[in-house]
Amino acid sequence: MSETCKTNTEPLPIKERLKTLTFWKPVFFTVIGGIGGFLYYHFVGCASGTCAITSNPYASIAFGGFFGFFMVNRPCAC
Repeated sequence: MSETCKTNTEPLPIKERLKTLTFWKPVFFTVIGGIGGFLYYHFVGCASGTCAITSNPYASIAFGGFFGFFMVNRPCAC
């Protein structure tokens, strides 16, 4: 049996989990992605309103947040 990805099966308590980098890293990158999405909307944007993502600030923030989150939490990363 291959042992390439070892995971800890016992979860940490909430207070201990809040102190780890593995908890705060996705939160930080989601916020940074949301800020980046808003900045893209503000400076580049779509004035005509026909662009699905960049014509709405909420959609730009959500798209940037999802992009930031998935940059950190890749499904194939060990």
